[in-house]
Amino acid sequence: MRRSRKVKILATLGPSSDTEETIMKLFDAGADVFRVNMSHASHDTMRQQVQRIRAVEAKVGRPIGILADLQGPKLRVGTFANGKVELEEGQTFTLDDDPTPGDNTRVYLPHPEILEAVQAGHRLLINDGKLQLVAEASDKRSITCKVVAGTSISDKKGVSLPDTELAVGAMTDKDREDLKAVIAAEVDWIALSFVQRPEDLIECRELSEGKAYILSKIEKPQALNRIDEIIELSDAIMVARGDLGVEMPIQSVPGIQKRLTRLCRAAGKPVVVATQMLESMISDPMPTRAEVSDVAHAVFEGADAVMLSAESAAGDYPVEAVSMMNDIAETVEREPTYANIITSQRAEPKNTTADAVSSAARQMSETLEVASIVTYTDSGTTGIRTARERPLVPIISLSPRLETARRLSLVWGCHCVVTEDATDLDDMVLRASRIAEEEGFAKPGDRIIIVAGVPLRTRGSTNMLRVARIGGERYRNLPSDD
Repeated sequence: MRRSRKVKILATLGPSSDTEETIMKLFDAGADVFRVNMSHASHDTMRQQVQRIRAVEAKVGRPIGILADLQGPKLRVGTFANGKVELEEGQTFTLDDDPTPGDNTRVYLPHPEILEAVQAGHRLLINDGKLQLVAEASDKRSITCKVVAGTSISDKKGVSLPDTELAVGAMTDKDREDLKAVIAAEVDWIALSFVQRPEDLIECRELSEGKAYILSKIEKPQALNRIDEIIELSDAIMVARGDLGVEMPIQSVPGIQKRLTRLCRAAGKPVVVATQMLESMISDPMPTRAEVSDVAHAVFEGADAVMLSAESAAGDYPVEAVSMMNDIAETVEREPTYANIITSQRAEPKNTTADAVSSAARQMSETLEVASIVTYTDSGTTGIRTARERPLVPIISLSPRLETARRLSLVWGCHCVVTEDATDLDDMVLRASRIAEEEGFAKPGDRIIIVAGVPLRTRGSTNMLRVARIGGERYRNLPSDD
């Protein structure tokens, strides 16, 4: 099965969608990668979801990626004697280390790292910003605040800190246990929540031992201050617009999304746009026009993937949501303006042999009007580098490693095929030509471009470009003067 679009679709599994039958329907509707949300899934639930995805993968004969999303630190206030209190704008309200139930003057904050880090003038946003406080004083055991917006607070509401960088890392004890479990289940991607700084990735990288790619979720304003370093150390980035829109002015999120998408494209790192893309389809069979435009905007920008959260996990129309996202993406990519926009945003190749070869392959694909670019990739690097160029022709990524093909299922334009490694250059051309024809990307007489590294089976050595013609049974190489 081949997709008629280049952008990928990431669908979250949950109560509405975690049966094998529904996962199959989601795949048929267009889902390329499935997200397991460890904020809600137990280890047993996660393992069941992984097994069901792998069962669908075996049936369809296509590599399917799995992303496990770690919960990250959830900061919440304590409880109140009556469950909820009413406040007044302008009044004083205190968060402290006293575990007794709160009232309309104070509440327990079971996070000493916040009590130590917040300074006068810092904002504290409660319950997704519905209650807004500004710190007036802090003595490391309590924070005295002024209520500036909102009038109520109830038990265990979340706390966001847009102005405060916490000393703790992005991983909690729960995340460490969850990471061990998902690595043992052989997921392909790890999403690290609430990344603030490059150092937050170090522990996750060490614990995962290279057995999964790491995707950094950008949902904290502090991360934007060091975004270049975070992108450099990550395997991919997610623009997590939900929490980002709480901790930053909501009107700034579209510009941040555009900036992050372009930074990732320039760096050759996959970027996922997520949160509330088709939110109304949680309860309605059709999205709003604004939501359709939102998805279309991400596709026009060249995002590698767009993600569904509650729409596919807990909504009433999970399959319809995936199908709608698929239809939007296909329609956008057929638009006459799409190619011009994608081309105008193309970044200059880096000063490396691999990037020069990938850039040359894209240029030659346009000049020669080839049917597809075929990449041989062991680790996935060649496929990702080729996708960075956003060629207008399909990319077929061949790999002897199933785990590599699964990881590339998140990457723009990559149609992944698992095949035995080529034995020599002649076999490389024959194999690429045969698979391009079998997968429906080329027909006899068409030309393809082959990108690989020699010596064969040498990781990170993309240095060869070959043009070949699909020649019936013999698949002869194209003459050098053609």
